[in-house]
Amino acid sequence: MRHGPPVSLMDVLMDLPKPLLFQALTHPHSVVERTESYERLEFLGDSVLGLAVASFLYRRLEGEEEGRLAKLKAFVVSRTSCGVVARMIGVPELILRASPVDREHRAELAQNSTMLGNVLEALIGAAFLAFGFEAVAEPVAFAFLPRIDYALHNEVDYKSTLQEALVAQAKAVGYQLLESAGPAHNRTFTSAVRVDGVEMGRGRGRSIKRSEQTAALEALIRLGLLRRAAPEAGPPSTDVARPVGKAD
Repeated sequence: MRHGPPVSLMDVLMDLPKPLLFQALTHPHSVVERTESYERLEFLGDSVLGLAVASFLYRRLEGEEEGRLAKLKAFVVSRTSCGVVARMIGVPELILRASPVDREHRAELAQNSTMLGNVLEALIGAAFLAFGFEAVAEPVAFAFLPRIDYALHNEVDYKSTLQEALVAQAKAVGYQLLESAGPAHNRTFTSAVRVDGVEMGRGRGRSIKRSEQTAALEALIRLGLLRRAAPEAGPPSTDVARPVGKAD
């Protein structure tokens, strides 16, 4: 662990070798081969970001249980959070200044919140390849510190993560209890979550609240807002409803 003021993530990114920087800032629709775009680096950066945040939370919250840590991490590394952090640290300006693609694709990368999150993860992946995990973990964690602090001081979970993401897109989220089965002392509830009236996830649990949480988790994954296997990210797999189809 280094001592002294943390290096900013943008300082790390500015030291990237040009080929990695350009690839991380390349729109998938601006190249013939999608492997030349940011997508492969985004895939890598998603895991690097997750490990950096998980390591930070593990050290900072020694008394927290696994379930609480998982929900905090889900909020912090969500696609919405990545878009927020990308704007905070100046990724739109970096795209407009350094992206090798045409003006139209640069503008889309810089303005679209989802793509901004993708680019940030790609830049993190590029930094990992260039400098290694030890060099990027602390700058990544400190870049996401406002999101971590927000999660620690507010009640965040899968439902609130989904709500925050979709409200930003002016979409309505609603939950419906579909079934209550079993004896009173051992009842199982099944709930569905709908986005603009379209069912996006189902979940089961020993309480209505827990069934809604697992439904929200499935919706986050199906909408691409959280890329994690459901059993790992949330409650035990017996409480996670089977998929209800592929999202559009």
